[in-house]
Amino acid sequence: MQANIAKLINEQINAEFYSAYLYLTFADYYEEQGLSGYANYFEIQAAEERDHALIFRKYLHENGEKVTMKKIDQPKKSFKNFVEPLEAALEHEKLVTSLINTIYEAAHKAKDFRTMNFLNWFVDEQMEEEDNADTMVTRMKLFGGDSKGLYDLDAECAARVYTTPSPLANN
Repeated sequence: MQANIAKLINEQINAEFYSAYLYLTFADYYEEQGLSGYANYFEIQAAEERDHALIFRKYLHENGEKVTMKKIDQPKKSFKNFVEPLEAALEHEKLVTSLINTIYEAAHKAKDFRTMNFLNWFVDEQMEEEDNADTMVTRMKLFGGDSKGLYDLDAECAARVYTTPSPLANN
């Protein structure tokens, strides 16, 4: 593996851990607002992001590369309403997609087909993550202004359960 690709993957590990911190911030906001279902949703998102970091970490180790853990920045987020964290999540998922695309582009340029193959799961995952985040925003805008609608949305989020990401399921 070329050094620049290993460096990008190390940076991605940091980005995934930051994502987990960010989503825990969202979970805290919703919990403090009495929306424990939304808190559950983002706690699960945080666990998924942590797992993504571990998948990248494992990939570096499997390829004889050094893993460098870096400082995780504190998320700087405050919210005025229930839709703002959802919009921030959508924007963040778009950022993560761009980071994955950057690694993929570097791997393609280097003809690092192993890394490209490894990243295919993340490309698909990011398409799903962006779609889910967009749906969350849309539903909150459509139904979140009504107490009954917000209650139903929160109950839907409360029903979400954690599932192990497929690359980790193979362990």
